[in-house]
Amino acid sequence: MINVIAAVSTVVVASGEGAEEMPSVLAVPIDELIIGIIAFLVVFGGLAKFALPSIKKTLEDRTNAIEGGIERATAAEAEAKDLLEQYRAQLAQAREEASAIRTQAQADRSALIEEARGEARVAAAQVTAAGEAQLAADRSQATAALTRQVGELAVTLAGKVVGQSLTDDARVRSTVDEFLNDLERQAAS
Repeated sequence: MINVIAAVSTVVVASGEGAEEMPSVLAVPIDELIIGIIAFLVVFGGLAKFALPSIKKTLEDRTNAIEGGIERATAAEAEAKDLLEQYRAQLAQAREEASAIRTQAQADRSALIEEARGEARVAAAQVTAAGEAQLAADRSQATAALTRQVGELAVTLAGKVVGQSLTDDARVRSTVDEFLNDLERQAAS
């Protein structure tokens, strides 16, 4: 820096005086050059001996960390792809199972409906048969009651027509039976 100031002051003085020869700005004194080179080599040697190994170690650690991170990322990506494929396969399997369950449920529902219909038909047939049996029993009771009443009325009328009391049970029964048979013959023809 001293050289620069001297060179600048020389240029200023030279411009004031007019015709002096100007020293070269690029000319460096040899002694300063040698001292500068020695100082540079000492600083460079110290840096090379003390700072460079730790810098190299730090760079290698960073390189290993980056390469290891890339390898871990690649491994994680491969593992993620495998897991994705497994999940997709499980999802497809679950969908197939759900479809099979739905199909089975529909078949079971149809079978239950048919079974319930069959049971309903059997129950209806039993109710109908019981109703018809009750109706037949009621009809036979009504027929017997009507037969008895008609018989009693016939005996009473016959007693009035004949003019005598028909209290003998055997004779009354035979008369009633004969009357009813005549009525049945007339209804049939």
